[in-house]
Amino acid sequence: MAHQVNLEYLSRVVFEEKDLLFPDSVIGTDSHITMVNGLGILGWGVGGIETEAVMLGLPASLTLPEVVGCELTGSSNPFVTSIDVVLGITKHLRQVGVAGKFVEFFGSGVSQLSIVDRTTIANMCPEYGAILSFFPVDNVTLKHLEHTGFDKAKLKSMETYLKAVKLFRNDQDNSREPEYSQVIQINLNSIVPSVSGPKRPQDRVALTDMKSDFQACLNEKVGFKGFQIAAEKQNDIVSIHYEGSEYKLSHGSVVIAAVISCTNNCNPSVMLAAGLLAKKAVEAGLHVKPYIRTSLSPGSGMVTHYLSSSGVLPYLSKLGFEIVGYGCSTCVGNTAPLSEAVLNAVKQGDLVTCGVLSGNKNFEGRLCDCVRANYLASPPLVVAYAIAGTVNIDFQMEPLGTDPTGRNIYLHDIWPSREEVHQIEEEHVVLSMFKALKEKTEMGNKRWNSLEVPDSVLFPWDLKSTYIRCPSFFDKLTKEPVALQPIENAHVLLYLGDSVTTDHISPAGSIARSSPAAKYLTNRGLTPREFNSYGARRGNDAVMTRGTFANIKLFNKFIGKPAPKTVHFPSGQTLDVFEAAELYQKEGIPLIILAGKKYGSGNSRDWAAKGPYLLGVKAVLAESYEKIHKDHLIGIGIAPLQFLPGENADSLGLSGRETFSLTFPEELSPGVTLNIKTSTGKVFSVIASFENDVEITLFKHGGLLNFVARKFS
Repeated sequence: MAHQVNLEYLSRVVFEEKDLLFPDSVIGTDSHITMVNGLGILGWGVGGIETEAVMLGLPASLTLPEVVGCELTGSSNPFVTSIDVVLGITKHLRQVGVAGKFVEFFGSGVSQLSIVDRTTIANMCPEYGAILSFFPVDNVTLKHLEHTGFDKAKLKSMETYLKAVKLFRNDQDNSREPEYSQVIQINLNSIVPSVSGPKRPQDRVALTDMKSDFQACLNEKVGFKGFQIAAEKQNDIVSIHYEGSEYKLSHGSVVIAAVISCTNNCNPSVMLAAGLLAKKAVEAGLHVKPYIRTSLSPGSGMVTHYLSSSGVLPYLSKLGFEIVGYGCSTCVGNTAPLSEAVLNAVKQGDLVTCGVLSGNKNFEGRLCDCVRANYLASPPLVVAYAIAGTVNIDFQMEPLGTDPTGRNIYLHDIWPSREEVHQIEEEHVVLSMFKALKEKTEMGNKRWNSLEVPDSVLFPWDLKSTYIRCPSFFDKLTKEPVALQPIENAHVLLYLGDSVTTDHISPAGSIARSSPAAKYLTNRGLTPREFNSYGARRGNDAVMTRGTFANIKLFNKFIGKPAPKTVHFPSGQTLDVFEAAELYQKEGIPLIILAGKKYGSGNSRDWAAKGPYLLGVKAVLAESYEKIHKDHLIGIGIAPLQFLPGENADSLGLSGRETFSLTFPEELSPGVTLNIKTSTGKVFSVIASFENDVEITLFKHGGLLNFVARKFS
């Protein structure tokens, strides 16, 4: 994973070139690039479009945001892991509201956090909406760098420089903290073991409340915390036969358990804790039911090395947690399909089955279309829930299972102590390991080194490829930008609610057999086994356009239920979103999207802007945006429009069935107010959500891609 490589190999903290010292910094195409903030390096996620422009020599722009100081006090109790701290901080910062801001951590509690704890917290930054979450360099940072093989002379130079320019955090003197736009406090003593879910990372649930919370979710109306299961159906059980044995599935049954993700896999303490828990579980005779899709995806070879050298890897394997590769895997929906027996049982009983993962996102349908509840948990808890086979359990009062003698085994019986974890970490996460693996980083492997690289100035397009295709973004590009055109009589393609994620807009998981993308691939001779995922086919604009808004959990108010469908209003037909957009384009009708709060939250996914652009979307009108996604919209030439404070589609009486028209002024400026007129005669004002003149220049060019193409033509 790129973030792991940044931490283990690329990060310098301070650069020294030609007798000049300056701080390290990084931008990256993944929103979790912020992980490196935990090492004292300023870094944040940007879109693939912007990254390409930077690689071609253009500067990266950012309006100076507010800086929120988050004061950490106290220390966490022995049973709390770094992911518990992360989930607690995520919930608190989401409630406070730090979207589009920098967060800097300070206070006595910071000294209680190791670097891996800090990088875990920083990694989750996108889930609480901030641009970055920064931990200044301090003595803990220097000790970590020394432990991982940094030259001592360079470390001394680094310390001297950072202190001279007042970028070094003094552990002993908290009276010299910087001034912040806002200060919030979090007491680490208040954080308890927890999970988050069932549909959003910020919905933290204390482990002691998990059973009652899940049962409450079954009762609640369909929403972020509800499934609306009828009371008489909540105890339903469906029997399945799998590998010669009979098993029973019910609401809460775990069907996916994954120790994965860049969030946790940099953290030896939680990974080793998972391994030690697995060892104790196996020794106690516990096992994981075979129908549960278990997986282990280390962040790098270094993680595999210390899991193996410490002797815990075989125990994880015995419980089904085999290494499936290095990457996002299950976290973005790239998991082995569930068995037909499980799928049929879920459908037959309309069961709310569960996925438990040590990832950073748990949006509904992300792991698997049929898994409605997904919980984020620490790696040892993932293993524990896999053994239990259900989230509908009170770990304090109910056993995980029984040993061969019939004795009940509880979670506290196999939970490793902090001392046990620390001892094994001291013995196996050592300096020699870091040095040895760093030396091999650029050597690659046989498969990588055997790849043939064409010697060509221009990319040699393979017209038969269904993975990489010459994109259509520049088909209508003019040498000079044309004046901004008005949007006239635009129809609403989709009428969406709050917290529409980039997963809803451009899913990365498997391609459904009945989807427009599947039809496209089938017409090119591929079988369903060869479809792969949307994430794997990001180089094919035809597939990705057809996959835009193809998430089966997308809730379009025109349809009234989750489905990747919309209404083509001129004809009244209910169609796949792609098919409706294609029909609108043939009719020459521009499109807009109506949405609520936090439109575009989740992953930094540029296809969530590219896809709508290729569908013919000219503008999005939302109550608020996730910062990176709004940048993507501007970067592709879609106007990000925002309702006035306190207003939304409902308050304005909009049905979404009207047509919308607006004209851009010649002198477009950041935050200017525009008037929209509907076909019903209603006129209302919106904000053109541009933050600076650079964004306006890009928008006038039709996006960053067009701007770069014209610059180099």
